[in-house]
Amino acid sequence: MRTHCRRQGWDRVWQCVGAVTVLGYLLTIFTPLPNWLFDELTTPSMVRPADAVVVLGAGIGEDGVLSQDSLRRAVQGILLWRSHQAPVLVFSGPSLEQSPIEAEVRATMAKAFGVAPEAIVTETTAKTTREEALRIGAELRPRQARRILLVTDSMHMRRAQGLFEAAGFEVLPASADSISGKARSPEGRLQLLRWVLGETVARVYYRLAGYL
Repeated sequence: MRTHCRRQGWDRVWQCVGAVTVLGYLLTIFTPLPNWLFDELTTPSMVRPADAVVVLGAGIGEDGVLSQDSLRRAVQGILLWRSHQAPVLVFSGPSLEQSPIEAEVRATMAKAFGVAPEAIVTETTAKTTREEALRIGAELRPRQARRILLVTDSMHMRRAQGLFEAAGFEVLPASADSISGKARSPEGRLQLLRWVLGETVARVYYRLAGYL
């Protein structure tokens, strides 16, 4: 009898989980819920003159092709430097497995677009946002850099900004997004929700670990 009751209890639990999953899926694809969550989690840009432009890493393929996010961030950094927003341009990004070094690929691209080689700083070892904040901070402090224009996507910005502020910098957000928060299609909203959930988990982890 007890076993039967327990089985019924678990059946109800799984039915509730299934109902919630279906409801969440329908809310995601047919309502603006993912768009609202995106807006709540993002940080708008605030571009002003600074001591350095810092472009965070975003990935590179084994063939040396920058990911869409990495390329977009690199272009944003180059444009900021070319518009005289800062005298120093920092590229972050390590080698992933057998790939070329992301920061160096970006630096080569920046030189081709007219950025002076002496203005470029590369950080090639950091593999997390926290490591980027610590190691780039060590690179910039001897240069007397205090205010930075931070280039990453607008959802990642709040976490990255907190880490660089903890490293002693005044941070001006300069977002570069490869996904729109105004997605209208079911596929676009699902992609947006995945991005929101991934960043939410990362923020919770960083807070629990005491990094923020």
